[in-house]
Amino acid sequence: MFTAADAFSGFSIDDLAAAKTFYGETLGLEVSENEMGFLELHLGSGATVLAYAKPDHEPASFTILNFPVADVESAVDDLNARGVVTKIYDEGSNTDDKGISRGWGPDIAWFRDPAGNVLSVLKGD
Repeated sequence: MFTAADAFSGFSIDDLAAAKTFYGETLGLEVSENEMGFLELHLGSGATVLAYAKPDHEPASFTILNFPVADVESAVDDLNARGVVTKIYDEGSNTDDKGISRGWGPDIAWFRDPAGNVLSVLKGD
């Protein structure tokens, strides 16, 4: 019988060690390796996201993981201090110098993981 009780999401990466360092040390997530050698990203919500190495990896062309925050500008400043680049889109993208988009829904800023996948911090409740 189908059930969604233990559903989880996943995405590909091209370098397991770089992803483990980025998600674990740079972003401060709890990261573990499972029995198949995949990374499990343990989120504060209790959810787990799978990151698996794929030899022909191509970065997702959409946001794969969102981090709701109380203050986007403070979160961006913190990410920038950790070496994360949040200004990833060219001119005309409706983002300010820090890469924050305002006034088109919640304030949001995007950044990339080492594999080129797009992540975001956005204004949460």
